[in-house]
Amino acid sequence: MILYHKITGEHRCGTAETATSEPVREPALAHARADAPHSPDIMTTYTFEVFWSWLMRHPNCILRAGTVEATLYDDDDFHWHFASEGSGVYVQVIRGKHLVGEIGIDTERVSYVQYVGEDPEAEHMFELVLEDEAQSAASHFFVLSHGLEEDDETPAQERAVH
Repeated sequence: MILYHKITGEHRCGTAETATSEPVREPALAHARADAPHSPDIMTTYTFEVFWSWLMRHPNCILRAGTVEATLYDDDDFHWHFASEGSGVYVQVIRGKHLVGEIGIDTERVSYVQYVGEDPEAEHMFELVLEDEAQSAASHFFVLSHGLEEDDETPAQERAVH
């Protein structure tokens, strides 16, 4: 299965350099985890660059990733690979030398990444949000075995092992 999710419409990139608190927005991808918790007051957000840099150091922590159309699941035989081309980045699931699935993200259209929270099974969900003057909507999601730690000491070129 090869999936490329083409996002339509004009959206702006976020400009914040660090995590901020935003009012809660109902996530468009809540169906990705029906029991995912939602904070009643605030939602932690990150720039795409901050999130992507952290995610690339934690590929072994990804449990699943997807869009409203499809979800890629982790498995013992799979590994996650990241690639980029122009303003697009790709998340690939590979088994041996065979591509199992791929999700494409147009980074210029992602406004910010919101941390949805931790569920009772200790899974942490992040949503990539597209925003314009009229609306905001989550286009992609990532579920990891832990949250984004602010004090992550792993150098950018190395992968974290947990």
